[in-house]
Amino acid sequence: MQYMVSVIFDGPGLATPEEDAAIDVFNDRLVAEGHWVFAGGLGAPATATVIDNRRGEAMFTDGPFVESKEFLAGFWIIEAADLDVALKLAAEGSKACNRKVEVRPFL
Repeated sequence: MQYMVSVIFDGPGLATPEEDAAIDVFNDRLVAEGHWVFAGGLGAPATATVIDNRRGEAMFTDGPFVESKEFLAGFWIIEAADLDVALKLAAEGSKACNRKVEVRPFL
């Protein structure tokens, strides 16, 4: 089963060199153990554009969808046998990136 591990952050900067190194080690482990599907970091919320085309004419708004102290800073898509494995991996990812994470299964 695939899970999305969302990285949650509330600071102004990017990962430190130490955090980047720990993330690389964690990513390499995910690949070696067959859990890796995809991962990526995201730009700051100020770089977001929200598009709403529910009423026939697309409206574009600069900035994040919601104003919040915390935001989605990146993610991993992992393959895990079950939720217990996904949670264990997510805990290790949280430690590696020094951020909170959220785990959600794909439907």
